[in-house]
Amino acid sequence: MTATASDSAEVELAIGGMTCASCAARIEKKLNRMDGVTASVNYATEKAKVSYADGVTVADLVATVEATGYTAEEPRPAAAPAPEDGAEPPDDLAALRHRTAVTWALAVPVIVLAMVPAWQFDYWQWLSLTLAAPAVVWGGWQFHRAAWTNARHGAATMDTLVSLGTLAALAWSVWALFFGHAGMPGMTHPFELTIERTDGAGAIYLEAAAGVTAFLLAGRYLEARAKRRAGAALRALLDLGAKEVTVLRGGAERRVPVADLSPGDRFVVRPGEKIATDGVVVGGSSAVDASMLTGESVPVEVAEGAQVTGATLNAGGRLVVEATRVGADTRLARMAKLVEDAQNGKAAAQRLADRISAVFVPAVIAIAVATLGVWLAAGGGPTAAFTAAVAVLIIACPCALGLATPTALLVGTGRGAQLGILIKGPEVLENTRRADVVLLDKTGTVTTGRMALTGVTVAAGEDEAEALRLAGALEHASEHPIARAVAAGAAEAAGTTAEELPAVRDFTNVPGLGVRGLVEGRAVLAGRAGLLTEAGVTLPAELTEAAAGAEAAGRTAVLVAWDGRARAVLAVADAVKGTSAEAVRRLRALGLTPVLLTGDNETVARAVAAEVGIDEVIAGVLPEEKVAVVRRLRDEGRTVAMVGDGVNDAAALAAADLGLAMGTGTDAAIEAGDLTLVRGDLRAAADAIRLSRRTLRTIKGNLWWAFGYNVAALPLAAAGLLNPMLAGAAMAFSSVSVVANSLRLRTFRAAS
Repeated sequence: MTATASDSAEVELAIGGMTCASCAARIEKKLNRMDGVTASVNYATEKAKVSYADGVTVADLVATVEATGYTAEEPRPAAAPAPEDGAEPPDDLAALRHRTAVTWALAVPVIVLAMVPAWQFDYWQWLSLTLAAPAVVWGGWQFHRAAWTNARHGAATMDTLVSLGTLAALAWSVWALFFGHAGMPGMTHPFELTIERTDGAGAIYLEAAAGVTAFLLAGRYLEARAKRRAGAALRALLDLGAKEVTVLRGGAERRVPVADLSPGDRFVVRPGEKIATDGVVVGGSSAVDASMLTGESVPVEVAEGAQVTGATLNAGGRLVVEATRVGADTRLARMAKLVEDAQNGKAAAQRLADRISAVFVPAVIAIAVATLGVWLAAGGGPTAAFTAAVAVLIIACPCALGLATPTALLVGTGRGAQLGILIKGPEVLENTRRADVVLLDKTGTVTTGRMALTGVTVAAGEDEAEALRLAGALEHASEHPIARAVAAGAAEAAGTTAEELPAVRDFTNVPGLGVRGLVEGRAVLAGRAGLLTEAGVTLPAELTEAAAGAEAAGRTAVLVAWDGRARAVLAVADAVKGTSAEAVRRLRALGLTPVLLTGDNETVARAVAAEVGIDEVIAGVLPEEKVAVVRRLRDEGRTVAMVGDGVNDAAALAAADLGLAMGTGTDAAIEAGDLTLVRGDLRAAADAIRLSRRTLRTIKGNLWWAFGYNVAALPLAAAGLLNPMLAGAAMAFSSVSVVANSLRLRTFRAAS
């Protein structure tokens, strides 16, 4: 439960007893009628996300849900252990599978006997009744119970249609068998696709009642299983974390559950173990495999002072880590929460579906009654009239309508989580479709955000390796980012580590200019031109030209001299990520115009833009000016996407129509973004937009199918052109088709 600045709080309730989208719409309507309450109920996840003001308690919310005829569970206290997989108890699915199997075993003989007149032996109809009655009453018990509960509260849902249709068919058949002449020996009952006007006293519809129940139960089972499969990515995400940890307490190592960790605790991570929680390395060095979180296959080298993330794997040496975040504050937990929030939200299309389904059921019941009256008034006979009315009730069940959005959203966001793309909310999907311009932050987004050695130019007669070795040794004594880049580059060129470079004596840092010191008896200088000038060292023309070229390209030129002579120019820059140019091409292919938006200077920005293929550059802007750029573009009628990773990007990410935050960036940026890209690869931005657009297309396809199906089928049923059993099978097939279409999102692949 979280409080907000407006003295309101949010809570997520687990809702029980919902059987269709109409149930969700009804609960949502009741909660929203409470003063100070805003609620969104999701049928697919069986959860209600509620915001409530002071004066309203969670107990009040639960009481309102229960008064509506459903159950609600208060959130567990923070200290209470949550279920390991976050899924509904497997027994529920197993019980539904058992009920479905038994109902099918009872219904199939009834359907076969009705379909094949040659097999209709004497008294076959009584065997059909014996089998069909338990199939309809026991097999369809969840429909009848839900219909009765809703009726007690003056409501009608899709279960009302199912219960009315199947029980009416069963009751008619019982009447015909006991009080009509359908129970006579030798009675035959042809199976036809159309309805003829016959004597109702000799007609039974046991195959319709049992068949509809069996088909609907199969659809419910497939829906329930689909929900579990769709949530598998989130459960897998939660299962990544370690379960136990070796904590250092009182100088001794103790194995304790991860839940017992507190910020500030120090714990040991041995090779092959998962890092228990987010923290800082305080002892040892190792390589950490973060592939299960980020998708990066190359382990990251960490040493003292390095930040590490919970659930990543220690692939090298022994580490001692000090916990900085535990429980719900960890990066893994926040990622899971983002996914869950997205799955619990509603897109505009889903809200429309909910409003329609809330009025659809009463309208269908009215149509069924009207159908019955019109057929009777037209002299069609009770059999044809009753059959058409039952077909209307059955064919109209808008289960597919209720499942259209949540199933696609569940699968789409789950698949995104597997690929390191976290969709914060369903409303994001519409903006991914409309976006036509994408603003790209430079540092940490297009570039690595770390200075690196990018080039070496030596004076005539000088040895490049020697110049780099001496400069790297001197710079290794400095903590400046440029100095560290030179030292790292020198060590890499020498095939060694920075610590193995020659030692430095008499090291001096000259503020604003560079550094000096003795390396292997040589007086070495490294820094700006002013440092060399101050020491009386002149630059040859070739090095002057190299330095000017580096500066013009947006790089920092580090001049190196020793023993009174200028020897080399080292170019250092925030290196462009190797995948950024490809990412820009992919964004263009999606119809987006890329713009580089950075607080860096114009020269550097244009050099980076040219390297990755961006034509438009907006440089030298402060954080509030980035927001102004976003607003200006929106005022021009553009739909703006923004990709960033820093605190200075957070406001612009929030202001943009679509904010994409790099997961390797700051918490502020991640919280402000609509989509989080777990990997620090800009190509994931294009994948995120492709996935979001495909999810939106799936939702729209589902809704088109659900709406079109009901609109087309209702007139056919009312006209008596659909057998009730076929209507039930078609309706169940509609729901299964929507679920199957949504599950196709599981095949989405990141572009290679």
